[in-house]
Amino acid sequence: MVYVLLINFFSFIIFGLDKRKAVLHQRRIPETTLLGISFLGGSIGSIIAMLIFRHKISKTSFLLKFGGVVLIQVALIYFFEKKYWDWS
Repeated sequence: MVYVLLINFFSFIIFGLDKRKAVLHQRRIPETTLLGISFLGGSIGSIIAMLIFRHKISKTSFLLKFGGVVLIQVALIYFFEKKYWDWS
């Protein structure tokens, strides 16, 4: 549970930092890094940051990739739960 909180907090911070860099026209954080952090469990923090900072919400290609990450996470959670927590 601590891991989930930390990775989501980290993801939120990284998305906020990337938005700041975008506004200041500085070198940005690669999208693969943003998506990777989200995939490792930071999806909730990423979504919150995207909404609060209004970052990456109008870039369709990123949103499609992010949606793919979330779908993969949901599928992994589903199959993990089914395999290891099937009590019947």
